[in-house]
Amino acid sequence: MWLTDPQLGVLMLALFVVFILLGFPIAFTLMALGLFFGFLGQGQTIFQLFVQRTYAVMSSDVLISVPLFVFMGYLIERAAILDRLFRSVQLAAGNIPASLCITTMITCMLFATATGIVGATVTLMGLLAFPAMLRANYDVRLAAGTVCAGGCLGILIPPSVMLILYGATAGVSVVQLYAAAFFPGIILAAMYTAYVIIRGILNPELTPKLPPEMVDVSAGRVAFELLTSFLPLAALIMAVLGAILFGLATPSEAAAMGALGALILAAAYRSLTVQGIKEAVFLTARTSAMVCWLFIGSYIFSSVFGYLGGQQVVADFVLGLNLTPIMFLILAQAIIFVLGWPLEWTEIIIIFVPIFLPLLPLFDIDPIFFGILVALNLQTSFLSPPVAMAPFYLKGVAPPEVNINDIFKGVMPFIFIVVACMVLVYVFPGIILWLPSVVY
Repeated sequence: MWLTDPQLGVLMLALFVVFILLGFPIAFTLMALGLFFGFLGQGQTIFQLFVQRTYAVMSSDVLISVPLFVFMGYLIERAAILDRLFRSVQLAAGNIPASLCITTMITCMLFATATGIVGATVTLMGLLAFPAMLRANYDVRLAAGTVCAGGCLGILIPPSVMLILYGATAGVSVVQLYAAAFFPGIILAAMYTAYVIIRGILNPELTPKLPPEMVDVSAGRVAFELLTSFLPLAALIMAVLGAILFGLATPSEAAAMGALGALILAAAYRSLTVQGIKEAVFLTARTSAMVCWLFIGSYIFSSVFGYLGGQQVVADFVLGLNLTPIMFLILAQAIIFVLGWPLEWTEIIIIFVPIFLPLLPLFDIDPIFFGILVALNLQTSFLSPPVAMAPFYLKGVAPPEVNINDIFKGVMPFIFIVVACMVLVYVFPGIILWLPSVVY
């Protein structure tokens, strides 16, 4: 053959990039390229590899938690508790500067944690919180940035579906990933909240105070609203997360508990309908099927890519650059940042992150540390123009007079906050690694 095996591997990777830019279905492109180039390199044994890798992927216990967590999220989304949650937190925030922004951020954090679905969180908050801030004469850019940034927190804060997929891909403990993501997620949400409060204090015109009839309520009313809306959802999330972190349940078992808790919560709010359950099941099946096909395609592609020597070509190229561990981390995160423009996080985690994983031992980098950095980085990928998914989700439900450029300008400060948070964990890696080392 006129091409060597490593050259075939590089050509396969290059063709994959071309095909996804042309809009071909990613999962089936991965399988087709893997089978074609595998046949060129291995002959008919590639078909045996296809069956073996498919069975190995689908028999992974870790993946059981994915449809359960997704089902939990879709049930909560259809339980019609978001408006109650937003109202209760708004009453509790009272006359704090930028109270609606704070309320939006807290609601986004809870709801994004419960669903883990960026599009659903940004869209729902765009329908509920964004108009409320506009009616209160909040600055359009600040309001848009708050909704978009808050809606992306579910990628990082446990129980995150993204971390489950990374754990299955990298072969590391999902429980330890959850423990590692706990402090970075809280710190990032706190930095977002501190930013909107400071903006409200320095420039009150951006976040006018709410009229007295909206905030002057009795302490008993506030306590009742929090008890009936905020507390149940928070308790469900903490029960699921606590069971995982303290070793009381595996992620799959905790996900099953969360799905049951979501059913009970929806029934308690009298919003559990047959139609709602059917929609949640359908959306869960669709999302889970997409993830599973991506996993199958990715494992076939990566197996053939490794057999042909493509991984070694990448490793030799990176080592030839004489990078330090910090330089390698910056290069890897820069590549993932750029990939976040045309691709969803699922494709990045399942397809491209495995290219970097074999290089981590060469630079003495903990895969758990690397995974949390990727999760932080993906926040910027959802926010940064020109292909920023979160702003486009918001634009789709925003009033016609809201310009997409205003939304882009609104998210820019939050992108810088994410970068600052990444620098913080670079300088102080114990933020990520301390809790897993202590608990486990």
